[in-house]
Amino acid sequence: MIPATSPAAADRRALAWLLLAAFVVLGAGLGLRDPWPSDEPRFALVARQMVESGDWWFPRRGIELYHDKPPMLMWLQAMAYTLLGNWRVAFLLPSLLAGLATLALVWDLGRRLWSPRAGLLAALAVLSALMFAFQFKRAQIDPVVTALITLANWGLLMHLLRGPRWGAYWLGCFAAGLGVITKGVGVIALLMLLPWALARRAGWPGLVHTAGDGRRWAGGALAFLGAIALWLGPMATLALARGTPEYVEYLKDILFDQTARRYAGEVGGHAQPWWYFVPVLLLHFFPLTLVYAAGARDAVGLWRARDPRAVLLWGWCALVFLFFSLAGGKREVYVLPMLPMLALALAPTLVRVERARWLQLAALACALLAGGALLVAGGGGWLGLWPRLDAAMAERELAAAWPPIAAWIGVAGAVFLVAAVVFRAGRGVHALLAGLAGTWIVWGLAIAPRLDDSASAAAVMRRADAVAGPDGRIGLVAWKEQNLLQAPRAAVEFGFTAAPALQWQRATAWQAQAPGQRWIFAQAEVVAACVDAARATPVGKSNRRTWWMLRADAVVPGCALPQPDAVDADDADDDGGA
Repeated sequence: MIPATSPAAADRRALAWLLLAAFVVLGAGLGLRDPWPSDEPRFALVARQMVESGDWWFPRRGIELYHDKPPMLMWLQAMAYTLLGNWRVAFLLPSLLAGLATLALVWDLGRRLWSPRAGLLAALAVLSALMFAFQFKRAQIDPVVTALITLANWGLLMHLLRGPRWGAYWLGCFAAGLGVITKGVGVIALLMLLPWALARRAGWPGLVHTAGDGRRWAGGALAFLGAIALWLGPMATLALARGTPEYVEYLKDILFDQTARRYAGEVGGHAQPWWYFVPVLLLHFFPLTLVYAAGARDAVGLWRARDPRAVLLWGWCALVFLFFSLAGGKREVYVLPMLPMLALALAPTLVRVERARWLQLAALACALLAGGALLVAGGGGWLGLWPRLDAAMAERELAAAWPPIAAWIGVAGAVFLVAAVVFRAGRGVHALLAGLAGTWIVWGLAIAPRLDDSASAAAVMRRADAVAGPDGRIGLVAWKEQNLLQAPRAAVEFGFTAAPALQWQRATAWQAQAPGQRWIFAQAEVVAACVDAARATPVGKSNRRTWWMLRADAVVPGCALPQPDAVDADDADDDGGA
């Protein structure tokens, strides 16, 4: 007689299948592409310089200190490279692991707060959200900070709703502190304490009451500050000990200026209206948006029943939405940490409506629409029916790669349509999820590698290296992080945030010392006023920019570029990939 499987074993098996699916979807293409602008080359370059220099406390972008972000992601990338010895894998690995951790935490919270089925559906909703897969297949800070904020929420919710569990509470506060040294907004995890305090004061049942435990509550503050001190203490001590203006400015900027200026919208040009995140929640969190209306009705019912789970989950999401909506600087990805808690807030609704005919039909319609659009777009591109698109691809030096890319876009569309035929109206959600998974897998394995030479600087830097010859040296002017990162040989640079005019002045003086061996690699649009274009050697385009290699005879003698303002800290936020 075969023994029956225990419910706990079945739940763990469901989690294992979920994480396997997530590993396939998020990991598809790992190791097949280089870092793409705007942020990926920056962080990978900083991480590589940490490994090469051995200085992990002070990130550098070339010869300059990089003081725009705390170093957590760069540390993780550097550690991944130290273990694996492959940058193409190492720069993406932290995002992949953060994605798997986030899903496991959502599953565990869902089963503890609602039911095992609710946890599984909430985690699946997070994985299928467009923003989640898009961001967690990239090497940015936001996936790591989202995982840490989710861990912080896990600890706080375990204590506030299932407590007292002081170890979970301290862990949550410690994770929030790690979130701060990953990205300053990690502190938003602690907003969970506000709806708890208000609900407790209003006498809602089911909330932890810990009279006389002031010291234990204060331990959360110590855990939060202790996590920050792991980085801040040694860094500040070393900066003050070295005492040079460069290190003092680094300390001041990263502690006081960067986060405040970004929140006010003074950095990166991301000022947006207050309602900016409304369409983000509708479009970027799709297909979770299909149950928003039903979830709102359930939320009202839970509120009337004075269910503390609803007030903490929905209250935290509302506070985070308000926090970012009031900011002057806004980007879609800022609300990514909301997604796990929003899915958990909607988990009872997901369980209630998962077999509802209206949801199955809506999902099937979305699958058919997406499949048809991708099939038409890809098939038309493969057959050459879109002249303007063909011209755009040629401008990005993708003329040869475009037909197979278009064919694979059509394949992604076919996956949606085949899934719709297989699952039909009775399981329209399955069709939509299968189509989304197939699209992300096709993207990672077949499309992204073909875009790599144009989206990164790999091809341009290989050509520049060939032009310089085995004995040549290359100096960079008006460069981007991917140029220094992907140069096949060590390159010379003259500052990143320095104005192009100053870089040009330094570069031409450097070249004049050995004109026979030294070349200037420069962005054509920036230096054209001081270059004899007939003597310049074009080495191609990447990221919508044209790049030249210049010998000394191509430089107009005595010419000085105009003096614009110096480059701001994260000037390349929209550097443009493929």
